[in-house]
Amino acid sequence: MPSQTVTVGSRVGLHARPAALIAEAVGKAGIPVTLATPGGNPVDAGSPLMIMTLGAKQGAEVVVSSDDPAVLDKIVGLVAQDLDAE
Repeated sequence: MPSQTVTVGSRVGLHARPAALIAEAVGKAGIPVTLATPGGNPVDAGSPLMIMTLGAKQGAEVVVSSDDPAVLDKIVGLVAQDLDAE
């Protein structure tokens, strides 16, 4: 499965709001996507709770994987953004 490493941009890391927005985008895409910390086990990016279990803080690296390049790029972009910005 193709993957890309990205740095978490949200100032609170991948917690409640960022996790919910990422999971919502994955759900709308209808394509499986996983997130993992380098060397860690991948989790289903369609589940906000699973995303939060990564404990990824701002500046942490996360590996995003998906068989669909467009979906991969979209989720990489979301992880890199500060999704808590007002």
